[in-house]
Amino acid sequence: MKIKSKKIPLKEVATFLNGYAFKPSDWSKEGLPIIRIQNLTGTNKEFNYYNGDYNEKYIIEDGDILISWSASLGIFLWKNITGILNQHIFKVIFDKDIEIDKLYFLHCMKYLIKKIEKNIHGSTMKHITRPEFEKINFPIYDIDLQRKIAKKLIFISEIINNNKKILVKLMDLSKSLFTTMFGDIKTNDKNWEIYYWKDVLNIKNGKNQKQVEDIEGKYPIYGSGGIIGYSNAYICNENTIIIGRKGNINKPILVKEKFWNVDTAFGLEAKKDKISYYYLYYFCLFYDFKIHNKAVTIPSLVKSDLEKILLPIPPIELQNKFAERIENIEKLKFIISAIILKPYELLKN
Repeated sequence: MKIKSKKIPLKEVATFLNGYAFKPSDWSKEGLPIIRIQNLTGTNKEFNYYNGDYNEKYIIEDGDILISWSASLGIFLWKNITGILNQHIFKVIFDKDIEIDKLYFLHCMKYLIKKIEKNIHGSTMKHITRPEFEKINFPIYDIDLQRKIAKKLIFISEIINNNKKILVKLMDLSKSLFTTMFGDIKTNDKNWEIYYWKDVLNIKNGKNQKQVEDIEGKYPIYGSGGIIGYSNAYICNENTIIIGRKGNINKPILVKEKFWNVDTAFGLEAKKDKISYYYLYYFCLFYDFKIHNKAVTIPSLVKSDLEKILLPIPPIELQNKFAERIENIEKLKFIISAIILKPYELLKN
């Protein structure tokens, strides 16, 4: 039997305290660590410090729940030293007249935030306003049932996280195989023949997708960050690599089906007699495209610069052996990804 929950706005569940707006001039080399978004996401684990007067309400202790709401959306259980909270992060304070299990709240909010991300402001710098956030309905059950649900959610999350770690290890294995077979692409220590990109691949410009978008379309529409829609027209053939023209310039994507690429993404089609698409993809994973960035704000690439990139070309027979081994690893990754989907469905329920 399905047990119904009572849904109430988040503002009735807890108080969401925004952090203090520190200025660079407030930073110090000692004092309390300032907890910023990058300290939560792991993009930068180094702290700035604050050594002045402060309000106790901004202090963060081990075990506090924090929600980043600007630039990067996410919920985090703080497991670190005592610090002081920066702006654009909510500290969750359970001070309302309602019983809430902290772990139940944490894991339910992880799922709710995924739903929030579909309807937020900003394509790259994502944020949600406080009024919008506090209106979101949160499911409330009896406290004993919350605790039971929390235990199950933790168990399911552990299954997902463990399998994600396996996927990471399989990717590391693929990269290790590439360097073992082909050496260091930066130094070309195996002395392979070198070609310009323009001689061994075609770079296809993307186009604006507005005129071809179709929710029931056969082909995916890709930006530099992944699928953003569907269309019945395509620009690139299967087994093409995407690199960003603007934005995500250092995150190549291998697409194994025909697709439409938007005007902020290039499609790289390998000339099959020269290079394997798997070889090209892993070359792109190792290559630092930032060296071609000339923009000051949003990272950008120019087609003419890409065409001049020098690419070491091993014998096609060796590339094909690499591709065969990668295919076997990809089959394992597919199985693991399918395993992950099952507990995700449980989380939704």
